Amino acid sequence: MALTNRFLLNSSALLRSSTLLLAVTSSRQAHAAHNTVINFVPQQEAWVVERMGKFYKILEPGLNFLLPVIDKIKFVQNLREIAIEIPEQGAITIDNVQLRLDGVLYLRVFDPYKASYGVDDPEFAVTQLAQTTMRSEVGKINLDTVFKEREQLNENIVYAINKASAPWGIQCMRYEIRDMHMPSKIQEAMQMQVEAERKKRAAILESEGIREAAINRAEGDKKSAILASEAIQAERINVARGEAEAVLLKAESRAKAIERIAMALEKEGGQNAAGLTVAEQYVGAFGNLAKESNTVVLPANLSDPGSMVSQALAVYDSLSKKK
Repeated sequence: MALTNRFLLNSSALLRSSTLLLAVTSSRQAHAAHNTVINFVPQQEAWVVERMGKFYKILEPGLNFLLPVIDKIKFVQNLREIAIEIPEQGAITIDNVQLRLDGVLYLRVFDPYKASYGVDDPEFAVTQLAQTTMRSEVGKINLDTVFKEREQLNENIVYAINKASAPWGIQCMRYEIRDMHMPSKIQEAMQMQVEAERKKRAAILESEGIREAAINRAEGDKKSAILASEAIQAERINVARGEAEAVLLKAESRAKAIERIAMALEKEGGQNAAGLTVAEQYVGAFGNLAKESNTVVLPANLSDPGSMVSQALAVYDSLSKKK
C-alpha cells in the first residue's frame, strides 16, 4: 500500500510538471525566428543555424546575414537566467516520514549547441532531474536534518544537477526549496518536542540560577567570616596594645610615686609619716583577709591593736636600718 501511494504521488507530480514544461516549450517554439536574409539577433540570445539540414553556425547578437532557402534558423536559445517552478512532489526521509516539497530552479544555457542537440527539451530534462535528485537527497537524511540543513540540501541538489546536465549545455545556478509540508501527527509531535525542549532549557536555567545564588551566598559568608576574624584580630591587637600601654603608664606612675616617697622620706619627719602609713596599711590588710577565702590565718595578738601597730613600725624600722 505504501509503495502504491508513493507511485501515485510521483505520477501526479510528473504529470503536473509535464504540463507546465510543455507550455514553456510551446511558447519557446512560438518565439522561433525565421530567416529574413538580413537578421538582427537580440542581446542574450543565440540563434542556431542549419544549412541544408546540417549545423552551420551560431549567430551572435547584432547584424547577421544568411542565405535564403538553404539556411534555416533551427533553434533560438535564451542565454539569460530563467526560473522554473518545480511542482509539489512527495519524498520519504530515511526515518520514514513522508514530506511534500516544491521549489524553484534557476538555470542558464551556457552552450547553445549542446542545449540544442544534446537533449530534446533541456528545460524539461533539467526539471525532471531536479525532482528525482530532490527525492534522492531527502531519502538520505532524517526529518530533523531536513530542517536544520536545508541550505546544504539545496547545494547537494545543485551539484547533482550540474553533474548530470553538463552534456546538455545547461548550468543550474541554484535551487531553493520553497514549501515543505508534513502529516499533521508529525507536526504535533514536533510541537511537543519543541515544548519539551523549552521546558528543559527553563529547568536548566533555573538550576543554574540556584547554583549561582548558592555560590554567591557561600562567597558572601566566606568574606563575612574573613572580615569578622580580621575584626576580632584587630580588636585583640588593640586590646593588647591598650593593656601594654596601661602597664607602662602604671609602671611610670609607680616609679614617680616611689621617687616622690623617697624624696619625702629624706625630709624632716618623713620617717615618722612613713611609719604611720605602713601601720595603717598593715592594720587595713587584716580587714580584707576574709573577703577572698574562708580559711584565714590570724596572728595571736589580734585583740591588741597597739601591738599590731608596734609590730608594723618595727618592720618598717628594720627595713630602714638595712637601707
